[in-house]
Amino acid sequence: MRESGILMPVSSLPGPYGIGCFGAEAVKFVDFLAAAGQTIWQILPLSPTGYGDSPYQSCSAFAGNPYFIDLEALRDEGLLTDSQLESADFGDDPCQIDYGALYNSRYRLLRAAYGVWVDGCAGQHGCRTYYPDDYYAFTLANEDWLDDYALYMAIKSEQKMKPWTEWPEEYRLRDPQALARYAADNEEEIGFWKFLQYMFSKQWQKVKAYANSKGIQILGDMPIYVSADSVDAWVGGSLFELDHEGKFARVAGVPPDYFAVDGQLWGNPLYNWEYHRQTGFAWWIKRVRYAATIYDLIRIDHFRGFDTYWAVPAGSATAKAGKWENGPGMELFRALENALGKLPIIAEDLGDLCDSVRQLLADSGFPGMKVLQFAFTGGDNEYLPHNHPQNSVVYPGTHDNTTLTDWWENAATAKEKQTAASYLHMTPAVKPTAAQVKAVKTAAARQALIRAALASPSQRAIIPMYDWLGLGAEAHLNTPGRLGGNWAWRAKAGFGTAALAEEIRQECEVSCRAQAPVLAE
Repeated sequence: MRESGILMPVSSLPGPYGIGCFGAEAVKFVDFLAAAGQTIWQILPLSPTGYGDSPYQSCSAFAGNPYFIDLEALRDEGLLTDSQLESADFGDDPCQIDYGALYNSRYRLLRAAYGVWVDGCAGQHGCRTYYPDDYYAFTLANEDWLDDYALYMAIKSEQKMKPWTEWPEEYRLRDPQALARYAADNEEEIGFWKFLQYMFSKQWQKVKAYANSKGIQILGDMPIYVSADSVDAWVGGSLFELDHEGKFARVAGVPPDYFAVDGQLWGNPLYNWEYHRQTGFAWWIKRVRYAATIYDLIRIDHFRGFDTYWAVPAGSATAKAGKWENGPGMELFRALENALGKLPIIAEDLGDLCDSVRQLLADSGFPGMKVLQFAFTGGDNEYLPHNHPQNSVVYPGTHDNTTLTDWWENAATAKEKQTAASYLHMTPAVKPTAAQVKAVKTAAARQALIRAALASPSQRAIIPMYDWLGLGAEAHLNTPGRLGGNWAWRAKAGFGTAALAEEIRQECEVSCRAQAPVLAE
C-alpha cells in the first residue's frame, strides 16, 4: 500500500504556552491528518532538548520532554489555576519558541502542579503518601532508566544545570554512598522528575492512541548518539570510548559535506562497540524496545554510523581531524531482530555514502530516504524520482533542509533550478533558458516538487507541514553547524483548515496515497 504522511514536530504546533504540546492542538492535528487522507504523522525526537535547544542533544535517550506536557490538562485536574497560566511569560512571538522564557516559566508551573499533586496524594494515615496505581505501574515498568534519570536531573538542578563532568567528584564519579545519601535527602526533588515523566507518558499515550484509532501511525525519531551531557553518558561508562583517565577519548561528527565545509562536530561520545558485542547489544535492545512503545515507526538518524562512523579526537576545534572507523553493521540489527522481532525502522541513509553503507541498508531490509532537494545537481542522480526504489521514503526535504519555497527562491543553484524545471515540466522547453526558469513562480515550483514526491515509486512519501503551507526561511527548522536560532518555528493558529486538508487529500489521491476516512465507532 502506498502511503503519505506529514512531518510536523510536536513543538511546532500552535497554542498559548510557548511551545506545542499534547493538548487540544495535537488532537486537532490528528483530525486534520485524517481529513487529509494521511496515514503517518512524523515527529522529531520527543526527548528533552539540550545544547543549542536541539532534540538531538538530549539529557536522556529515554526521557520525554516536559515542555510537551499539556498545562491545560493539569489545570483540568486541579493542579494549576487559570491565573497561574495567564501570568506566565512564554515569549512575545507565538510563531517562534523562546527557549529562555520557556525554561523559566514552564518549570515554575510544573513544580507548582507537582506540589498540588503530592498534597492530593497524601494519605490520611500518618505521613504516608498514596500515589495513583498507574503512577506505580509507570515507575515500575520504567525503573531501569527512570531512577537514574530522576537522580541525575535532581543533582543537575542542584548544580545549577552544569554538565555532570563539572559536578563534585563524589557525584561525578558516582560514589555509591554519596548517591544514596543524596537520594535519601532529596526524595521530593527526585519525585518531581519522576512525576514529569509520568505525566508526559500518560498524555502522550493518549494522543498516540487517538492517532492510531484514526488509522495514523506515529513515525518517531531516534538519534544514533546520546549527548555528552546526559544521564546515559553519566551512568554508561563502558558503553563509550574512554581514555586512560576515564574521559571520552573521541567524539562524533561528520566530515565536510553539503551542509558544512568544516564538517559537523557533534561532540557526542562514541560507542565502545566491542563492549556492546560482549553484552549482546543489551543497551540497544532496551533502547529500541522502549522506542517501540512510544512510536509505531522509528527513523534512526545517521544510519551510516552503524557501518562506518567519523571519530574525532576529543578537544578538536572542528570535525576535519576525524577518521572513519567500522561500526557494528548487521551484527547489531540481527541481535535486535532476534530479541524484538521484525523492526519497524526507517534508515536515515543520507550523506556521502560508500558501497558498504548501501550494502548494509540492503542487508537490513530497512527503507532508506530519498530527498528531492538533492536530486537536481545533474546526471542520473539517485535522488531523481525515477531512481527511487519502492522500499524507501521520499521527502521534498528533511528538517535539516530549508523549505521548498526558500530552496527555490534562495538556496537552489541556477543549474539545479534549470534541471528541476526541465525534469518536472515546469517550462515548455526541454532545456529552458535562464529567463524561462526565472519566469516559473515559486508556488508552481513548490507544487511540482510536492507532486513529484507523491508520484515517486517510494512506498511512503512524507511532506513537511511548512511545505504544504508554502512557508519560507522563517520555518527552516535546523541549519546544521549553526548554534542558536534552530528548532524554533511554530505554525500559526488555525493553520490546519478544512480546505487545506481537502487539497492535500486530493493531491495524495491522484498518486494513490490517500487513506479513506476512518469512521468513528
